[in-house]
Amino acid sequence: MNNSEQKIEWEIVAKKLTAPRLTPEEIDGVIADEQYWIAPGKTLTICVLTLRNGFTVTGESACASPENFDEELGRKIARKNAREKIWPLEGYLLRQRLHDA
Repeated sequence: MNNSEQKIEWEIVAKKLTAPRLTPEEIDGVIADEQYWIAPGKTLTICVLTLRNGFTVTGESACASPENFDEELGRKIARKNAREKIWPLEGYLLRQRLHDA
């Protein structure tokens, strides 16, 4: 969970918003594996997150100049971008469960 997510979580709790919802911990909990690939030329990093059900999401990070490439930073950004794609997927699943109930 990043700082921005933490602040939002605190606000949700403070406002006592208790209806079913997703949390950052739940999003992190559906991630079963992560793999990274760095393209030749060292300007592109791809993160592949495999979810518990086997579905995969990807995130990318690219820099314009190879001189600015930093593997650790590229992985962080690519993972963040991949993780952001999980929210709408899990949101759909939660909404479907609420509908079915």
